[in-house]
Amino acid sequence: MDKEFLTKITNELYRLTLLFPKKEPLRYKMRELADTILANFLAEAGPPPTELNVMDGYFEVAKKQNWVKKSEILNLQKEYSKLKEFSGKPKIKNDNPIVIPPQLFQEPVFGASSRQEKILAVLKEKGRAQVWEIKQIFPQVSKRTLRRDFESLFKKGIVERIGERNDTFYRLSA
Repeated sequence: MDKEFLTKITNELYRLTLLFPKKEPLRYKMRELADTILANFLAEAGPPPTELNVMDGYFEVAKKQNWVKKSEILNLQKEYSKLKEFSGKPKIKNDNPIVIPPQLFQEPVFGASSRQEKILAVLKEKGRAQVWEIKQIFPQVSKRTLRRDFESLFKKGIVERIGERNDTFYRLSA
């Protein structure tokens, strides 16, 4: 499974759902699930079968609403069904995976969440990191939440902030 195919079907789902009524919850639920499926493949985890089954159910509901041609929904539904054979398996080759050794999780920091512990482990291994790099490890977590985690660690004096705006890096305090 390649990134180009996944991006194509995600874009197609967005295009198709544009034709749904603006405040229709199904429009946003399908988009959110498509984003989750894409993120899971990019993180090499693959979507759980339940996510693909839920998407299949959304397609069935959308077919009955007559907002778009059934043939368009069917075509996209077939494309998503191709993902089922890859469910739960690594999908996309990642040239620079971030591997966190288990021994880095043995020193808990007082008051830090488990996600923050993992962020600290990455910083310990790599030396420094940006929010987008941590986002690759936690595709289900928003960048805003990760920024809050870094801000919390910064206020506690555990990490240092270097740079500003898009050139902001974080590293462990000396």
